[in-house]
Order: sequence, then structure tokens, then C-alpha cells
Amino acid sequence: MLVATWNVNSIRSRIDLVKEWLVNNKVDILCLQETKTEDKFFPVEVFSKLGYEVSISGQKSYNGVAIISKFPINDIKIGFDQVINDFKYLSLLDEQKRIISAEINDIRIINVYVPNGSSINSDKFIYKEQWLEYLQFYLRKINSSHTPICLLGDFNIAPEDRDIHTPSNYKESIMASSKERKLLKNALGGEFEDVFRIFEPGQRNWSWWDYRHSAWERDNGWRIDHIYLTEDLLNCANSCWIDKEPRSKEKPSDHAPVVVDISWPPSDDENEFFF
Repeated sequence: MLVATWNVNSIRSRIDLVKEWLVNNKVDILCLQETKTEDKFFPVEVFSKLGYEVSISGQKSYNGVAIISKFPINDIKIGFDQVINDFKYLSLLDEQKRIISAEINDIRIINVYVPNGSSINSDKFIYKEQWLEYLQFYLRKINSSHTPICLLGDFNIAPEDRDIHTPSNYKESIMASSKERKLLKNALGGEFEDVFRIFEPGQRNWSWWDYRHSAWERDNGWRIDHIYLTEDLLNCANSCWIDKEPRSKEKPSDHAPVVVDISWPPSDDENEFFF
């Protein structure tokens, strides 16, 4: 089973590119971020014709997340408040459409678009801090059911220096600060593994290249799009990769898809295999 995440930076602008990629790659579940459109304008019919179900949470011009699946999509939860409902800032945090989850093929898929934060000393960074703190509560609550979880999306954080093209230029900068990395680590709580790093421990593995400064041409990127698995899924993972090819297309998203191949449901033999 192939599961992928892709910040498409406007689904209506990239629909042909996304359609072509799905046809060529036979992905079973695709999680999109920055769809940038209201639900009524999302191109559901394009995916339906390809045999996919669609679940969306969008807004005009900004943010937006969607799950595209060959399997039935069940128990959809949009926003934080359908999982945690007793916290102070929930209504404010859920105004921005940044998180959607569903049960698909006996796996809880959680698709997130973490706020960028703008700059460390900005109000937007305070919002990012709050959002990540609520993600921690969300994951603890949803993980209490012990369903296998695949958490994926655009996290707008490079977990380590090796995830940035020139880390010395970005010490304590947005998306690279120790504070953001700690918030992400706390949210994951030791229950989720960065599956890409299981298979690709090396340098210069980027998923995002700024449109500016000839970043793509110079291969000056960041790895900010991640896939995290709970142990039961990690034991079934075969490979994980970043597909750079769509980033080379005309008028691309500034992000590339990240894909994980999981043998699911597991066989008895696979259940006995551990990393």
C-alpha cells in the first residue's frame, strides 16, 4: 500500500499535475495540504473518475487539507475539536483548516498542515506554538485507541540540521529553531517514528525548495514534509522516498511528494519483523 503526502500549494492550480502523478504512481492514499479552496470548489469529480474517495477541509485562498483514498474513508474528524473539546483556544485554532483524520483500511490517517510561524518573535509564531501544543493533546487522545497511526503532512519544521541545505545560515531561524524542534518532539511523544530516516539517513534529502533565490536550480532545499508511523506500521514499512520529479515540472508546487510503501494488512511473518 502506497501512502503519500504533498503540499500542492493550490489544488485548483495543480490539479493536472496531481492527476498525472496519481495515474503514474498508483498511490492508494494521498494527503494534500495547502489546497487553498473552499470545499464546494474542490475538484472532487477529478478524483472520483480515478476511483478515489475524497474527504476535505478547506477555506478560501489559504490553508486547507484533504485525504484522497482508493479505500473507503471512515470516521472522519476535522479540526481539533472533534477529538479534544475542553481547551481554551480550540475555536480560534480550528478557524484555519489544518488538520483532518480518518480511519482507512484499519489505519488512522492524520493529515496536518502545521503553521509556518513567519518569524520567531511574531504573533504567528505564538499561534504555531499553540497549534503544536494542541497537536500533542490530539495525538495522545487519538492514540489511546491503539489503532495503527500514520501521521503525515507539511510540518514546517526541519527536525535536524541535516534537513537543511546550509544549516549554519539558519541557526534559531523559523522552521529550524530549537523551540520548534522541541515542540514537535513533544507532540510525537516517542510514539511515532520518522519513517523516511529509517530508509534514508543521508544528507541532501529535501522536500521543499523556495521559489526564490534559484533554490531549485541550486538544490538548496529543506526537508519539512514528513511521514510518522506508530511501531505496528513501522514494522510493515518497506521503503520511503521523496519524489522530486513533480517539482521539476512547469508551474509546480514548491513541495515534492513524500511516499511510504507499507505491506498492509501484515502477514504473520511481517508481524515477527522488527527494526
